[in-house]
Amino acid sequence: MKNTIKLGIIAAGIFTAFGMSSCTPGERGAVTGGAIGAGTGALITGGTGGALVGGAVGAVAGSEISKNRASRNRSYGGRSSYGSRNYGSRNYYGGRR
Repeated sequence: MKNTIKLGIIAAGIFTAFGMSSCTPGERGAVTGGAIGAGTGALITGGTGGALVGGAVGAVAGSEISKNRASRNRSYGGRSSYGSRNYGSRNYYGGRR
């Protein structure tokens, strides 16, 4: 019985890892938030109703947080307001100072 549970957990982890690799950040956040919310809701209320509500709230919150974080990280990647990605490097100042 213990081996079956361990094998199921490992299989679920592998399936999730491969299944989530092509998801957008919002989709990954929704799945993660939904799982955390469902678990929390089930623990607090002790029933399926709390799990459903917690999963729905967690999915919406996780999606929005992940999309916000992804858009914030994109703004750091390209050209900054200084006009160069190498701001502060020796090449930015034209060689040695």
